[in-house]
Amino acid sequence: MTPSRRRLLSWYRRNRRDFPWRRTTAPYAIWVSEIMAQQTRVGVVVAYYERFLKRFPDVRTLARARLQTVLGHWSGLGYYRRARHLHASAKILAREGFPETEAGWRALPGVGAYTAAAIASIAFGRRAAVVDGNVERVLCRLHRLKRDPRRVRELADAWISPSSPGDHNQAVMELGATLCTPRAPRCRECPLVADCLGRAAPERYPGPKPRPATVRERRAVAFVRRDGRVLLRQLDGRRLDGLWDLPETAPKGEVLGRVRHSILDRRLEITIHRGRAGRTRAGAGWFGPRRASALALTASARKCLRAVGFLDESVG
Repeated sequence: MTPSRRRLLSWYRRNRRDFPWRRTTAPYAIWVSEIMAQQTRVGVVVAYYERFLKRFPDVRTLARARLQTVLGHWSGLGYYRRARHLHASAKILAREGFPETEAGWRALPGVGAYTAAAIASIAFGRRAAVVDGNVERVLCRLHRLKRDPRRVRELADAWISPSSPGDHNQAVMELGATLCTPRAPRCRECPLVADCLGRAAPERYPGPKPRPATVRERRAVAFVRRDGRVLLRQLDGRRLDGLWDLPETAPKGEVLGRVRHSILDRRLEITIHRGRAGRTRAGAGWFGPRRASALALTASARKCLRAVGFLDESVG
């Protein structure tokens, strides 16, 4: 083992944050945690992960569950395609078993290169290097390298520990998340500072990442209440099919609240208007606070319902 690998792994084993998925190498638990952590901060994931595994403790339980039940337990975590992919993959895994290789994991819905390498290395000890934003930043600073995906991939593949690939991958990501941060990195505490060619000016590396233009949108939704229940509509379409939302309305009438919500490069400004009960259309329904909290609500709908005091802040 090279000195840099040894120092990195020693630092990680002393300083790693205690997440529940780091207490196991069970492929089901690792897989669920990696899917949940896609585009979501790990601090947010913990509570959802523990509740999800309590309800779906193994892959067969998940495979047998109704999709709406799975979406309901995912509600609030966002990016619901992940839950759909998880459910679809569970049916395959319950039938065929867990693959041990990167290629086997990549064949499943919703599993890309990063997720496949993470699961294969952590759960099965395969020498498969992960590359995410944290790994890229650490390697670019170590080698004083501007953003270069191909070169970063080569460096990650060459550096990963053959004897402890799972810990190595997690160690590099942990280093990037806690010490080698985008701004104000804590270089003096870094176990690799002696090897780091970019330590004199770490914030120059890897350089700015091109960002898509921000799209700002305005929406108006209706809060229609009757007999202590609220009117919700079930959505259709590829991305949000099956989720529940407040009905759209014209931006007029009494304003009950305003909510801001971000989805990737979209910035939504949502105005909540008081609505009146009329004929209930197909695909809509009336729900009390308890039932509404258990639905697969869109993240923006959950924010709106909390903003008007319909859902308690501790729910969901």
